[in-house]
Amino acid sequence: MDFSELLNRQTKQYSDKTAIIFRESRVSFKELRDASFKVAAGLSHLKISRSEKVAIFLPNIPEYIFSFLGIYLLRGVSVPLDFMLTEEEITNFIRHSESKVLIAQEKRGIGFNNIRSKCPTLKKIIIFGQSGPAISGKEGFLPWDGFLKESQSSSLSAEVNEKDHSSIFYTSGSTGHPKGVLLNYGHLKNPIECFEYFLSLTDKDVLMCAGVPFSHLGGLDHLLLMLYFGVTLVLMERFQPLEFLKNIEKHKVTLFCIVPSMYVAVLSLKEYDKFDLSSLRYAVVFGAPSSPVLLERFHKACPNAYLLNGWGMTETSAPNTYLPTGTNTKEIPNTGKFPPGTEAKLVDDKGGPLGDEKDGELLIRGKCVMCGYYKEPELTKQAVTKDGWLCTGDIARRDKLGRYAIVGRKKEMIKVSGEIVFCPEVEEVIHRHPKVGEVAVIGVPDKLRGELPKAFIVLKEGENSSEEELRYFLREHLAHFKIPHYFEFTSELPKNRVGKIDKEKLRQG
Repeated sequence: MDFSELLNRQTKQYSDKTAIIFRESRVSFKELRDASFKVAAGLSHLKISRSEKVAIFLPNIPEYIFSFLGIYLLRGVSVPLDFMLTEEEITNFIRHSESKVLIAQEKRGIGFNNIRSKCPTLKKIIIFGQSGPAISGKEGFLPWDGFLKESQSSSLSAEVNEKDHSSIFYTSGSTGHPKGVLLNYGHLKNPIECFEYFLSLTDKDVLMCAGVPFSHLGGLDHLLLMLYFGVTLVLMERFQPLEFLKNIEKHKVTLFCIVPSMYVAVLSLKEYDKFDLSSLRYAVVFGAPSSPVLLERFHKACPNAYLLNGWGMTETSAPNTYLPTGTNTKEIPNTGKFPPGTEAKLVDDKGGPLGDEKDGELLIRGKCVMCGYYKEPELTKQAVTKDGWLCTGDIARRDKLGRYAIVGRKKEMIKVSGEIVFCPEVEEVIHRHPKVGEVAVIGVPDKLRGELPKAFIVLKEGENSSEEELRYFLREHLAHFKIPHYFEFTSELPKNRVGKIDKEKLRQG
């Protein structure tokens, strides 16, 4: 992608149109372009050039977007870091990525002096926020405003090569071991092409980033869609269910992308049905298997909107599948087709091909597949075959129409006395119980049967239930070996930064 050409073109067409709404402030497309070029000029002044790494440690604010684009204008490599990271984690990622500059907002518990002293490649830390002026003149530090004042050029650009590396996204996936997913500039086209294929976006649309962190590829996707389609982006620093609904009504939002647990939080609000959601054209769910019951409840409030279930991974420059618009809502949960240019197949445990209506590991091949794991050649070889197939670790099923349904992760496949149980299948059935708000199912070791399912249940507000009541309900819908052996009622389930249920924490107890 040529970000210089794209920013200039969109500014020429949409100059004074609002590009970003953040709280009570607005940023026009012209202001977006100018700020991005200033960041690029400032980084150039700090001797940042093609393929050099710049880390970003900011919450979801407009300056994160300016930083991304400034790096991309120089054909540098962005290293977005989650704002929830500890000082030790930030240090490890900067050392691993060999970042030369860090753009950051000060945060309690984070010692940037310590980080700089432990990272030999880190030459400068740019501090955004109220404390910025206090570090003016301090060796190795620059306040954000001072950084921008030194940036005067408005015509910076670099030769475009789609194979140049663009980003390193650190993801632990389901392994718990952080890996740096290396993407190139060609990969940044994938979310745009996918949305262009499955949806009909226009410059009249209003897109909301409902707290999906920019440190995740799903967050960056919002920036790319805003810029390419000329839509207005409503930016939330963090997900707040009530604020989410207020924003839809106030700004006439037409599209958002959230994970299933966010739907749960929205639907649990007493005020939920008091908001006007009629502006919605698309409501996207991604990141985890979704409950048909939840989607149907939400759809009642916006019957004219298409509900789309998305699938993708950082390793496949997500997203990758949706059902095309116009599909019956009842068919949506966990199903989708791949766009042109992406191949998919299912294989058994030995790598042999599987036909329709069979459960197997999903393999992906195409231009969407990552360059590899940064500095991890052995991990890359394990993940990507010699002929280019990415082993996703997801178990899927394909129907006769070529649609794929994600059944669960390999790690979420439990063997109970030799019988296969998929945790998402059990969760979906438990979700149907009218008293259940949230649920997570994991496998726990058992000496006699290998593993047994355990369900963690969050009841809806004001509801009471028991293990016996749920067992009685499940007997009507599940084979006996799929019914959880253990039930634990809890007030909340642990979540990661994207809002997905953190099953690793549940397994660790």
